Amino acid sequence: MKYLKIENNKGHYLTPSSQWAEIDKISKEDLMFLLNKAVSEEFEMDEYLEENIGHKAHQIVYKSIHEKFSELVENKNVFKDECDSMFKNAVEKYKVEEENEEE
Repeated sequence: MKYLKIENNKGHYLTPSSQWAEIDKISKEDLMFLLNKAVSEEFEMDEYLEENIGHKAHQIVYKSIHEKFSELVENKNVFKDECDSMFKNAVEKYKVEEENEEE
């Protein structure tokens, strides 16, 4: 699903209420919503091209968000694997400790 788009020379993002809003109006809560979607779902964005966004504030905000979310989406599987490995190690450690306490 697409969460960031460029339309009419402006950047837009999808809000939690499934409405498109201009990127310069984005709030901390909106960013958290997008972050959650980026790590849990297919996350699509229009590619940032400066010439496609005429509004300077929109260029700055869209470029910054696009770069960060692109990096997150690209590394999502690596982060997930690292978390799974850490969780598995913690479970095994506490399982061994629990077994030792029972003896």
